[in-house]
Amino acid sequence: MNSFAKDVLEDFVSLFYPRYCLACHEGLVKGEETICSLCMLELPRTQYHLDVKNALYKRVNGRIPLRFAFSFFLFRRGGKVQNLLHSLKYSNHPEIGVTLGEVYGHELLQAQYDQKFSVIVPVPLHPSRRRKRGYNQSEEFARGLSQSLNVPFTDALARTAKTETQTRKTKLKRWQNVSEVFRVKEEDQIINRDILLVDDVITTGATIEACAQVLLKEGCSSVSIASIAYAAEGK
Repeated sequence: MNSFAKDVLEDFVSLFYPRYCLACHEGLVKGEETICSLCMLELPRTQYHLDVKNALYKRVNGRIPLRFAFSFFLFRRGGKVQNLLHSLKYSNHPEIGVTLGEVYGHELLQAQYDQKFSVIVPVPLHPSRRRKRGYNQSEEFARGLSQSLNVPFTDALARTAKTETQTRKTKLKRWQNVSEVFRVKEEDQIINRDILLVDDVITTGATIEACAQVLLKEGCSSVSIASIAYAAEGK
């Protein structure tokens, strides 16, 4: 099929199956995928990769030794970032994670972070939750980062217990909920490696802290963290 015929077919299909931006729910135009260009420009970026001692770093580094701490966006309740995260986790849109990982990975690449990490490790889901969802949203984000940074990713961590949702828990309850539920299943993938540990959203940092402690205990060289969003107002 030549390019003209392909364009005609895509235009015809879009009449019956219009594509919408998963952040603002407005229609996508030709050349746009998943998130419209306007939203990609207007979503609240943190720019934490340009400030080593940023707010997320200061929040988590006191509890675990971090090399770097990044988050692509600031989470605002009721905002477009929340729309994206909800669609990523609950509406069968893993492509959101990949797309955001690719875009953020390119920004990290431009800031010369591509040589800082040996491997990217996503925060794992419990197997039963992964089966129900069909994918791990943090792994999809890791996949996109990996493609842009040319750094491999691996599911070196496993979640050994199914925990309750963290959404309405206090900081202490979040830590108690996850403090002993992770283990390293691929030691050769993490020993003496500089790890970029990634999650979809960081609120208190309890989950990512628990994962980082396990990785450090099992012999990685350093841990950095990254997420799609940071809920700075989280308690």
